[in-house]
Amino acid sequence: MVEVRVTVRLKKGVSDPEGENTLKALHLLGFENVRKVQTSRVFNITIEDGKNIKKEVEDMCQRLLTNPVIHTYEIELL
Repeated sequence: MVEVRVTVRLKKGVSDPEGENTLKALHLLGFENVRKVQTSRVFNITIEDGKNIKKEVEDMCQRLLTNPVIHTYEIELL
């Protein structure tokens, strides 16, 4: 078995309402030194050993896990 972590983030220039709202809430709670909050999603995937695992995960990202118009992603084999 192979463990893979995929981290999905919004591209630069794409608005992040959840991050913006979290930043506002942190300021309201007194955390004035926080300047930026960016959200991301992490997928931890377990795959049976096989050929081209990274290519297979790349295909998963392009077909389901991300929207290539607004997301970037990073694949880590653990």
